[in-house]
Amino acid sequence: MERVDGPNHRRVLVYKRFLYIALCAGILGVMFSAYYFMWSSVPSTIMIKAGIDQELDFKVPAAGELYREAMEVSSANAETDNSIYIDLGRPVTVKAGQVDQYKLQLKLFGVIPLKEVNVEVIDDLVLKPAGIPIGIYVKTQGVLVVGIGEFEGEDGQKYNPGKYVFQTGDYILEINDEQINEKKQLIERISHSEGQEMVFKLQRGDAVIEVKARPEMNQNGEYKLGIWVRDNAQGVGTMTYIDEHGCFGALGHGINDVDTSTLMTLSKGTLYHTEIIGITRGTTGSPGELTGYIEYDDKNIMGEITANTSRGIFGVCTPQTLDQADSDFLSLGLKQEIKKGPAQIICSLGDETQVYEIEITDINLENDNINRGIVLEITDPDLLMSTGGIVQGMSGSPIIQDGKLIGAVTHVLVQDPARGYGIFIENMLVH
Repeated sequence: MERVDGPNHRRVLVYKRFLYIALCAGILGVMFSAYYFMWSSVPSTIMIKAGIDQELDFKVPAAGELYREAMEVSSANAETDNSIYIDLGRPVTVKAGQVDQYKLQLKLFGVIPLKEVNVEVIDDLVLKPAGIPIGIYVKTQGVLVVGIGEFEGEDGQKYNPGKYVFQTGDYILEINDEQINEKKQLIERISHSEGQEMVFKLQRGDAVIEVKARPEMNQNGEYKLGIWVRDNAQGVGTMTYIDEHGCFGALGHGINDVDTSTLMTLSKGTLYHTEIIGITRGTTGSPGELTGYIEYDDKNIMGEITANTSRGIFGVCTPQTLDQADSDFLSLGLKQEIKKGPAQIICSLGDETQVYEIEITDINLENDNINRGIVLEITDPDLLMSTGGIVQGMSGSPIIQDGKLIGAVTHVLVQDPARGYGIFIENMLVH
């Protein structure tokens, strides 16, 4: 009998091995994709309203336990003296008696660990959707470094004393133990330094550090560090809601510095009445904007900004502003209650607020970017005619569905101005 061997046989073996590896990789890829799909189908935080039946219908074959004293649960598969077994593979109704927080350890098919879910019970709030245009003025806490560069000295040489000392995004809080609040104050201290070494206290991220730098004289005989700084920011946006106590939320995203893209740390901020005087329509690749006229006068103050966060700006409005928002108070629509389909936004392109039709095209329950949980498309012909879709200045426009306040507009898709994103209203309540 003749033995079969050689290069052809070895190639067949290699090919079979390759097919086996490819098949295993494909199976693993499908399994991983399925796991990730189920992981992202259940949010890491589920909010429910105290004292109200709340249906959860995530259609995921995962289950876990909650303490009996925490919840009342219908459709529970099993109960013990201390806990209730919850199966998210079918609709389940939960009810919590009071505001609190709980943990739910979910397992796929009751075996494979999926994720830990925070169950947060919140008050059954009502909020008044506003949609009012606002002029924003904020002062930074300290002075923000937005750039570092070199300059020419008296001797014609290039100097950059701030290099390797400061970083863009630093906040200068003190110089030689003296508090710095304004850009003008910083410039004066440096110009009168006579070239002596100075000690700067900085806020860099979450840390407070001290650095030293020695100003150099430029060709005009002025002492400089070679840093560009900013101590305030202005802009136009939209107020999202006002609660029963006169507290507001707006924008649905934070105020970031235009140069460094960092979230600005505020010392104080003010809302002013603004009049929309122009609209630049959005086109593919070019976002539009609302142009507002803001008169920074005490009689035009609408409220005080007390917090600037990644979820929006927050503060207290004046009684006149509360009266200006003529919508009724609405219940909250939590993320698990939102569905794809028709909805509305409220915003103003001129003298008064209007309701415009939109379509919710997707809902990202577990998005890393908290400002993009809702995917929406403008469908209202009047709004499309006026703005082309979502434009700068509309950030914060409240989103309404089925008579509930569910979120706020945050971003536009630059390549398609009719489409954009929104934040869940429950995310704006955590700040």
